[in-house]
Amino acid sequence: MLPLNLAESLGGWAPYAASMLVGIGFGAVLEQSGFGDSRKLAAQFYLKDLTVLKVMFTAIVVAAALMALFSALGLVDMQRVFVPPTFLVPGIVGGLVMGVGFIVGGFCPGTSVVSASTLKLDGILFALGVAVGIGVFGETVHLFEDFWYSSSLGRFVLPELLGLPTGGVVLAVVLMALGMFVAAEVAEAVIGRSEPMRLRTWLPRRGVRLAASGALVALAAATLVIGDPTPEERWERVSAEAGAALTGRDAFVDPREVAELAEDTSVYTRFIDVRSETDYNLFHLYGAVRRPVSELSDPAFLRELGGVPTNTVIFVVSNDETEATEGWKRLVAHGVPNVYIVEGGMNGWLKRFAPPPCLATPIPDWQSREDEELAFVFRLAVGDCCNTARPEPPGKKLPGDCFLAVNPGANAQSATRAAEARPEEFPHKVKLRKKAAVKGGCG
Repeated sequence: MLPLNLAESLGGWAPYAASMLVGIGFGAVLEQSGFGDSRKLAAQFYLKDLTVLKVMFTAIVVAAALMALFSALGLVDMQRVFVPPTFLVPGIVGGLVMGVGFIVGGFCPGTSVVSASTLKLDGILFALGVAVGIGVFGETVHLFEDFWYSSSLGRFVLPELLGLPTGGVVLAVVLMALGMFVAAEVAEAVIGRSEPMRLRTWLPRRGVRLAASGALVALAAATLVIGDPTPEERWERVSAEAGAALTGRDAFVDPREVAELAEDTSVYTRFIDVRSETDYNLFHLYGAVRRPVSELSDPAFLRELGGVPTNTVIFVVSNDETEATEGWKRLVAHGVPNVYIVEGGMNGWLKRFAPPPCLATPIPDWQSREDEELAFVFRLAVGDCCNTARPEPPGKKLPGDCFLAVNPGANAQSATRAAEARPEEFPHKVKLRKKAAVKGGCG
């Protein structure tokens, strides 16, 4: 499924050569369109020549309509398309600074390079100023780092903000852009060429423009009719590749490896518990967040997972493996990287890291229980406040899991110490992978 990762597909110098050719072609088109001339670029702020607005928004709405349609048809995996993380307040301030620079200098960073490549003096000076500004910023960002990373929203897109289907948002953006194009034509005529308003028409005079506008609206409407893919459809699209991790058991991680990674300071671990609230309150792993399988497709939750560090391993856990496997499928289908399942579920964890008898005991006929039923009887709800919920590192002084004075036979030994006393070999399966992404930029 698209998008392609050229670095993996072509290898060697081919991706760089392809990027160079695309860049040269893009620069040539910008130059031929007059975007290497600072006067033409600055004229948009005076409403005299809005070519930049029309060209850029044409590219935006065409790309948005096609990408949304291809996603709805299953031809493109939008989770692999890079979306820069949103830092709201710094982004607004940065946009204002860039806007002022655009007005004063007549260029944005990309068009200044186009102008400089044709040896225009103002383009060369602007490009040098950009380079100096980048250097100064890099040397001083530590002075306002807290502000620079403030108001983070992660991977945030309009459908999440508005709570609307992707097709509806794309249709609204297309209609908005068409309205802007009409207003731009009027502004150019009245302000730029001093034509009387009464002589202006509100519809495109050329048939090709009218046909193109209708085609864009039709594309957006088709996306709205088809609708966003369901979690089941998303899984079907990636099952051929991701399903091998289930059949080969590569997605299932031994509780001992999970415990090791939880204490490894070089990685972050997150636990997603998909069980019922009752079982979760009885006992859950340290720091685990309860999230039913039906809620794993929530855009806000996916955005949260998309903002975790790249060295984060996510474990899904249920009482057995059935519900956790369904949860794993949903996360993988949404493009969340480094997701694994705790092997044997919570029952497997408790059998490996047995709680003291004063806390919980296995049910006598656990083999005859129903699937996803907790195989231990807890005397009280402990949540994650006991040693069994988070094996402690060797040598650390441990608190008791329960009242040792009342239960002198209770075992307060941590799971890690127990494992250290009886070392066993087991396969390690977790391999950190960076999320494949196709990145874009501004001209």
